Amino acid sequence: SEHSAIWQCLQGEDSALVKRLILTASGGPFRELPLDELRAVTKERALKHPNWVMGPKITIDSATLMNKGLEILEAHHLFDLAFNQVDAIIHPQSIVHSMVEFVDGSIKAQLGVPDMRVPIAYAIAHPLRLPLDVPHLDMAAKDLTFQEIDYGRFPCLRLAKEAGDRGGTYPTVLAAADEEAVKLFLEDRVGFMDIPRLVERALDQHESFPEPGLGDILEADVWARHRVAELVRSAGFSVLSTQH
Repeated sequence: SEHSAIWQCLQGEDSALVKRLILTASGGPFRELPLDELRAVTKERALKHPNWVMGPKITIDSATLMNKGLEILEAHHLFDLAFNQVDAIIHPQSIVHSMVEFVDGSIKAQLGVPDMRVPIAYAIAHPLRLPLDVPHLDMAAKDLTFQEIDYGRFPCLRLAKEAGDRGGTYPTVLAAADEEAVKLFLEDRVGFMDIPRLVERALDQHESFPEPGLGDILEADVWARHRVAELVRSAGFSVLSTQH
């Protein structure tokens, strides 16, 4: 829905006049949780997203904001903009699906009741819009709020942006390491805040292919998964932070 919102805002615009893209994030279930309580978050709490019902992996990614980091990587490629032109902001109501800021300071946003039938229908029917039997937005019934993202609370977003800036096979390692770390969390083998720690350690230890081919990407993917498993087995890596 975020990329559809950006695509809609860009219709009829000159991409050379875009200053930045602003993706919106609900902030997940822990956007206001005291930082010292994040270490003790259980999978049961993390799987209770306030806005969406999704599969377990994407739900955990929404709690860590890794999902938004991956969306930033996707937006970079989809809209051919530098990473410093793609940003994210917390918007708990999930009514503004994303925004585009232009060089004159104007911002265009796409709003609507959150329902994936809308962006799917727009993709199918473009450039037309289909009449849909979905709830329509009552602007008077919603207070829309926004806040900056705290990287201390959401280090996965920082890691995703850094991996994108570094390029090569770093984004591959980011995605693969996150998949393995989330899997371990859902198996109660590591703590919630171990997810970004494991991803960061894998990124730090990776030797990237600067201009990777498919074989390099697949090799980096396998390496990252194995490395996360090795880190958890290693006596030198402290995991299960919920028990410390």
